[in-house]
Amino acid sequence: MADPQAAQTANDPALQAPAVNVCPGPEYGDSTRAFQGIPGIERAKNGRLWAVWYGGGPGEGPQNYVVAVTSGDDGATWSPPVVVIDPPGSVRAFDPCLWHDPEGRLWLFWAQAYHHWDGRAGVWAIMTEDSEKEHPAWSPPRRICNGIMMNKPIVLSTGEWLLPVAVWQSPADFDDPRFTHNLGSEVGSNVFRSTDAGATFSLLGQAHIPQASADEHMIVERNDASLWMLVRTRYGIGESISTDRGETWSPGAPSAIQHIPTARFFIRRLSSGKLLRVTHDPPDGKTRSHLTAYLSYDDGTSWYGGLVVDERSQVSYPDAVQSPDGTIYLVYDRNRRSDREILMAAFTEEDVARGRFSSASRQRVLVNRAGGKPARQQPTDGD
Repeated sequence: MADPQAAQTANDPALQAPAVNVCPGPEYGDSTRAFQGIPGIERAKNGRLWAVWYGGGPGEGPQNYVVAVTSGDDGATWSPPVVVIDPPGSVRAFDPCLWHDPEGRLWLFWAQAYHHWDGRAGVWAIMTEDSEKEHPAWSPPRRICNGIMMNKPIVLSTGEWLLPVAVWQSPADFDDPRFTHNLGSEVGSNVFRSTDAGATFSLLGQAHIPQASADEHMIVERNDASLWMLVRTRYGIGESISTDRGETWSPGAPSAIQHIPTARFFIRRLSSGKLLRVTHDPPDGKTRSHLTAYLSYDDGTSWYGGLVVDERSQVSYPDAVQSPDGTIYLVYDRNRRSDREILMAAFTEEDVARGRFSSASRQRVLVNRAGGKPARQQPTDGD
């Protein structure tokens, strides 16, 4: 008897596993990309840094592919692409995420969808146990679930892994019934859980945040064991609370955190126990500029400090990781269709508290700059 699931996969290119290209050729060189951005960062135990983002084509669309690079000298220099995920045809790879799990394995997650947005997408992953090496061996690609996850998972005090996976509220943006989907009750800010160190994942719960915009949600476990979910919205940041480890969530409401509309932010607990958040704090309240870091010692009730990482226009999509010595490595993008830069800053909690970089800290470290010919009359970055 024929396998219906196998037949569906064969007929749906977005469900087919892409090749993991560990020897990218010149067609993936920096000079070929007219668009790139949306980065992530991780650090191996020996100090090796990894960065990931996506690009390809003139902007957001079916020509997008994921690029990973690495640095063995604390970010002073970076490799050319060492991993590329480029699904064939009209399927794109986008919104990647890097994360070291408690066992020290490096996961590279990405989303895969037909065209730009097919109403479903899907979270895929590869993993390596050798992230200290420049050219490690990677596991075969694996599809975890429907949706998009661009922010790092968290590990609860119970040992459970939680993945913040979104199914966007917007319908598919092209008209082809063969490859468009309406997931109904799956739409929202979802939480997937693994209780077996990533061997399996299942849907745990879902929050609904009014006016969510691409969700891009992040989760923090607070000191009272409740979970705090923050979500990108059309007015800034929305929030929801769970008191049962992510199974049920409170009705979505505006957060007290001030942030510009429809833009990614970053929040994570540091080794000191404090929370770090990175948000935009522009004078006009709406421009993607003045990327600024803050600290909280009371689980986000209040914030202090204010380190302006980069005040220029069109800096966006922060992601960060902290090393054992306390250094915070922050990656972000700048002008995805003109300057096409992936940048890094390295600083400490003390820098954030003082609101200025110390002499030992670093700003605007160039991770990568693309040099492809920009398309004419491209819109400004809005995703």
